[in-house]
Amino acid sequence: MSLLEAIILGIIQGLTEFLPVSSSGHLEIGKALLGDNSLPEESLMFTVVVHAATALSTLVVYRKDVADIFRGLFQFKVNEESIFALKIIISMVPAVFIGLFFEDEIEQLFSGQLLLVGGMLAITGLLLFLADKAKYTDKPVSPRNAFVVGVSQAIAILPGISRSGATIATSVLLGIDRAKAARFSFLMVVPLILGKIAKDLLGGDLSLESAQSPHLIAGFAAAFIAGIIACRLMIALVKKSKLVYFSVYCFVVSLGCILYTLFV
Repeated sequence: MSLLEAIILGIIQGLTEFLPVSSSGHLEIGKALLGDNSLPEESLMFTVVVHAATALSTLVVYRKDVADIFRGLFQFKVNEESIFALKIIISMVPAVFIGLFFEDEIEQLFSGQLLLVGGMLAITGLLLFLADKAKYTDKPVSPRNAFVVGVSQAIAILPGISRSGATIATSVLLGIDRAKAARFSFLMVVPLILGKIAKDLLGGDLSLESAQSPHLIAGFAAAFIAGIIACRLMIALVKKSKLVYFSVYCFVVSLGCILYTLFV
């Protein structure tokens, strides 16, 4: 992977992590079009690094919310912030379960399987279309809903299922307020990404030395900057109920992936 390719893939990750069009799916599409022949382990490592960049961009955009949560937690009593943190933990359970027991199988999915990506993008498009039609969205995030949204996040491990798209669409279909749905969707993934990186570092799958390679640093920087821009844009779009445009986009890219696999 060249430096330019790393920057391009980093920008793709940064934009598509927050826009509901599947960052993992677009990374696989980008790798295929750029002719990236990395081993699944190496490909997954780059994916983890650029996901870390978008986690950091989430913390930057929601820095006030994160600071409020930590202040509330350190009061060591039941309050709005501690309840929100509990909902985040509940939402993490399905993805943690999948990550712990199916890690090897997941790794093999990140190896240019564009037919799978195309099929999953079609599902993402359908979810976004249904969510865009939802009218009654004024509820807060309940613990039960947090778990259901967490199941959507776990399913979104599949390349082609948009994590933000699946979690926001599920939230809206459950009747949750759109702004609260976006906030919960973006914040719920941060502990998972940081936990994944810590696990890989402690397990020896990732090393600080390899993380200092130029293409990983370039990909990280590109994903971080693009992520901040896309996160702010997505918050505005969700509030204005503009998900149908992304639905159409997902259907078009899905068709392109399937045709590319069959005829190229």
